[in-house]
Amino acid sequence: MQTKENALAAILSQGLLPLFFYEDPEVSLQVIKALYKAGIRTLEYTNRGTAALENFTYLKQELSNQYADLHLGIGTIKTTAEAEAFIKAGADYIVCPVVNPAVASITHEAGLLWIPGCFTPTEIHVAQQADAALIKLFPANILGPSYVASIRELFAGQLFIPTGGVEMNQQNISAWFKAGVCAVGMGSKLISKDILEQQQYQQLQELTTQALLLVKNSRK
Repeated sequence: MQTKENALAAILSQGLLPLFFYEDPEVSLQVIKALYKAGIRTLEYTNRGTAALENFTYLKQELSNQYADLHLGIGTIKTTAEAEAFIKAGADYIVCPVVNPAVASITHEAGLLWIPGCFTPTEIHVAQQADAALIKLFPANILGPSYVASIRELFAGQLFIPTGGVEMNQQNISAWFKAGVCAVGMGSKLISKDILEQQQYQQLQELTTQALLLVKNSRK
């Protein structure tokens, strides 16, 4: 199990957090391997289907030896029961679409990084009260980079990662980093439905290499 500090350092270093869920555990594993080949060392598997916990447990087992330096977080965690189940399954960090202080408490007790999802300044404040080192801004396509630029001084020193609608182009990614985020989350814009259904792992690897380069260029 990774520490809170290690998980945060991995996200900050990478600047990109891929996230996805797929019903088939074997396809999920191959997707992660393709991401890894492109240079990904941390990603979020999302709790979006009935097979999520079973798949996550399988992925952790399969990845534990050959991919020991990979941090596998779990996303879409809304309840304490979900948090407990995935922490038991070996989650390296917990990502939420909402701010649930009870989930924060369980995650902190386990020594793991808790990343809550926020939309308003009030939610950001509540998340800070519950010791959120990193806050997910969601949905990012509604908020936009100008939102971050507007609130940044209100929450000086707070780390933000936008998720949901971050575009796969230099202009959009650069705008987010210029506004003051520390990383960007990417789901279907990177790991599309077609890639998953048609098992286009080589294409995913190439796209991910491209996405990491866009992030690198945005940070110059």
